Amino acid sequence: MSRTGLEEDLRTVEVPVRAERRSRRHAADPARPDRLRLLDGLRLLAALTVLAYHFTARDSYAWGQRPSRLFPGLSQVTQYGNLGVNLFFIISGFVILMTAWGRPVDKFATSRITRLFPAYWAGVLLTGGLLLLVRPEGGLHGWEAITNLTMAQSALDVDHVDGVYWTLWVELRFYLLIGLLLAVGLTRRRVIGLIVFWPMLAALVHTTDQAFLSSLLIWNYAPYFAAGMALFLIYREGASVFHWLLVAYNWAIIVGLTGRYFPSGVDKKTHHQASLWVTLIVITVSILLVAACTSRVARRVQWRWLTTAGALTYPLYLLHEHWGWFFISHIRHWVSPVVTLVVVTAACLLMAWLIHRWVERPLAPRLKTWVARGLADARS
Repeated sequence: MSRTGLEEDLRTVEVPVRAERRSRRHAADPARPDRLRLLDGLRLLAALTVLAYHFTARDSYAWGQRPSRLFPGLSQVTQYGNLGVNLFFIISGFVILMTAWGRPVDKFATSRITRLFPAYWAGVLLTGGLLLLVRPEGGLHGWEAITNLTMAQSALDVDHVDGVYWTLWVELRFYLLIGLLLAVGLTRRRVIGLIVFWPMLAALVHTTDQAFLSSLLIWNYAPYFAAGMALFLIYREGASVFHWLLVAYNWAIIVGLTGRYFPSGVDKKTHHQASLWVTLIVITVSILLVAACTSRVARRVQWRWLTTAGALTYPLYLLHEHWGWFFISHIRHWVSPVVTLVVVTAACLLMAWLIHRWVERPLAPRLKTWVARGLADARS
């Protein structure tokens, strides 16, 4: 464990050096590095694509006009930036399985709480303060901001302080499923069973209009997590035809779900008609990028700045939307749109670093101690 307690999981990926290998052909390389730094960089890239979507493609008050008119060519590309969320889910399937493997449920729960909540609380307070005190026309109520501190507002049908928080509810349900798997015993056979049957069962339940079960099973994003889990098996045990068939199987389900539910007509938020084939290509490339960033060759890349980039990803993702729009609305009158984009992106990155440095680093170790102690007392 690092001195901050944060360098496991989605931020800085710790890899199990002593992972079992199923055959001598897939024996571990004792010289391999302990961090997948390229995966950290890929996470920041995913966050920046979502940022580009919000700043240059999606409608908001920020520019005083439609971004599609201000950036007609760029917005045609960045309209696909929201697919950075899909990339996050693939990465999460890989990383969360790696984090959970060989751990008891309480250790897994502690790592998730420690990982998610410090920056999230800061994001709710900062964005909530902006919308309540500076931009009350946003319609946020104080009781909604308080409810958002639980991260369970979706379960209560309460609006999000920031629209991007919906993805955290998806992540929480995935953590719950992994926690249940840990409770019954996480084994290779059961992981493979989850990879194969979960996406298919979730989609089937959705077609029967069982809202609770389809929501619990994350019917529309299950194959993304499952594909990431299959990629972790490749990383852990070595590539094989069987492992790649698991990836291809979930990719095919993703293609089916995307094609079946792909929206027709012009998107009301971007005023563009997205292409199904471009969407499928972006998703396919996303899966291949995760595979590439976790390959044996990628493990040799040990640029430390990538870990720093990964550390900024989560707070950047939490803060950029409303604060970015607010900054744009005040800066756009003085400089060109391109300069505005650069300055506002830099400002959001600075805010992310400040949260990482002054909130996550000091609070996460304390929170970990409190949660671990509480769970230990409950267990005893």
